[in-house]
Parts: sequence; structure tokens; C-alpha cells
Amino acid sequence: MNFGQSVGFLVFLISLYVMWEIRQLLLLIFMAMIFAVAFNRLVRILIGFNVSRKYATLFLSVFSLIFVNILFILILPPFVEQFELLIETLPRVWEEVNPVLENIYSEYFQDAGIIPSLNEIISSYSSLSSDIINNFLVVFSNVFTVGLQTAFVIFLTIIFLLNPLQYRHYLIKLFPSFYRRRASEIFDKSEVAIVSWLSGILINCFFIGSLSGIGLLIFQVKLVLVHALLAGLLNFIPNIGPTISVIFPLTIALLDSPWKIIAILIWYFIIQTIESYWLTPKIMAEKVSLLPAVTLFAQIFFAQSFGVIGLLLALPLTVVVKTWVDELLFKDILDKWTVN
Repeated sequence: MNFGQSVGFLVFLISLYVMWEIRQLLLLIFMAMIFAVAFNRLVRILIGFNVSRKYATLFLSVFSLIFVNILFILILPPFVEQFELLIETLPRVWEEVNPVLENIYSEYFQDAGIIPSLNEIISSYSSLSSDIINNFLVVFSNVFTVGLQTAFVIFLTIIFLLNPLQYRHYLIKLFPSFYRRRASEIFDKSEVAIVSWLSGILINCFFIGSLSGIGLLIFQVKLVLVHALLAGLLNFIPNIGPTISVIFPLTIALLDSPWKIIAILIWYFIIQTIESYWLTPKIMAEKVSLLPAVTLFAQIFFAQSFGVIGLLLALPLTVVVKTWVDELLFKDILDKWTVN
């Protein structure tokens, strides 16, 4: 390795270190790029009607803002009301379940000394509420940070939409000259994969939320709106989200009748089976097909490395990484690797 190569390798290592240090910022930029890619399809449609890109971007921004505000006005008040009722109901559920759990503990685990009693667990966390109050400023700071991050993503999305080709041009220039044409092709495939994933996940969320609400209405489970919205929103986080979403209706069903618990479990299982084995393959086809083990590993890895934002962006990050691995590593390197 000559001097020039050594310097280049050192610069590469320094670049990796800098990227790791600003990884949260890079994730926010990636989130803005996802939104920009999705909205750019709509901008192109408006441009086809002889509307300039600037006015098309402005129109979509205003329309999206109005649409989100209407949703908040129509859905947020009843959702908040039902969510408060859910929080108020949880202590009653605990009063119902606690004696059963205590009996199971005393019968099977107390003599073995495997786990502490439920009362000991509760008492060990009795100071949780006071800690939350004492750390109110920290909580407020986190909410303020999330607000700033959201504003930053929205602003960056609009900036990207105003002139996407220029930003794409600078990204492509980061590659060696002989590979820039090929990099442009991979960026095109990454864009298609991102749009396919985003449209597919939105349809899946609507499907899961709607069917969950219909089933819970039939079973006469309380707080249907909360459960249906949570089921739809949590579907953005595969594997983990659907598991969490079923906990809330099961908790409410404990106060009514055991048969509702069984019915809810069966209904949610049917919904997830249809979504996993029919809807997702039908919508996303082969463009963004990911093995379940790869999806789960990606969620764990990105959540561990980047926190909550990493968990939310685990799937689109994996889709992009998969596209680049398939095209760059497999097709351009390994498939052309010949032994003399």
C-alpha cells in the first residue's frame, strides 16, 4: 500500500467515525429522503399538468398540512378520550388479575424462590411516579427535541423536493467516475423499493386497523377506536408492533368475559395471517421481499444502535441496504468474480 492509498484509507476510517458520531442526524436526513422520494412521485404528476415544481411542492405541503389537521380534529379528541378511559381501566384490570397471579405464584414459584413476589416487584418500583414528576423537565426536553426533529425533517423534505436532481447529483459524485452511471441505476431501484415499501405499509396499516376495529365491534369490546388506531399504527413496526397491539384489547376483555379473550386472539391471528401471507406479497411483490429472520435482526440491530428512530426506520433502511447489497455486492462483484 503506497502513501496515497494509506492516506485514502485513513480518510475513509475517519469518515466512518464521523458518520457514527452524527448517526442520529443522518437518520433524520434519511427520514426526510424517504418522504421526499414518496412526495416526489406526486410532484411529478402535478408537473405533468404544467405546474412548476415550486408550486407543486407548495401545493402538496399545504394540502398535507390541511389533511393532517383535519385528521387530528376528527380523530384526536375521541382517541384521547378513549385512551384516558383505557388508562383509568388498567388498575381495575390489575385488581382482577392480581389474585390469580398471586395464587399461581404461591402454588408454583414461592417455594422454589425463582422469582420475587408480585408485591415485592411493585414495591421496588413504587417510587416510579415520583421519579417521573422529578424528571418533568427531562420529559419536556425530550418532547421539545422531538418537535424540533419533526420540524427539521419537514423542512428538509421540502428542500429536497424543490431540487431533487441537484442533491442526487452530489450523492452520485461521491462514487468513482467509472461507477457513477451504475450508482445512478441503483439509486433508481432504491427509489422504487422505498416507494413500494411505503405504499405497501400504508395499505397494510389501513387493512390491519380496519379489520381490527370491525372485529372488536362485533365482539363488543370497549374503546374500539383506540385499539383499531393502535393496531394500525403499530403495524409500522413488524413483529413487535402487532404483538403489542393485541395486549390492549385483551386487557379490556379481561373485565368482560373469557370468551372474548379467545375470540380476540383468534381474530388478530387471522388478520396477521392474511396480511403476512396474502396482502404483503400481493402489494410488495418481489421488490422489497425480506425474510422474517432478516426483518427481526434488522429491527434489533437498528434499535440497539440508533434507539427509537432506528427501530422506526429499520425496515426502510433494510430495504435500501438490501437493494445495494443485491446490486453492488452480488451482481457487480461476486457474480463477475472469476478465477484465472
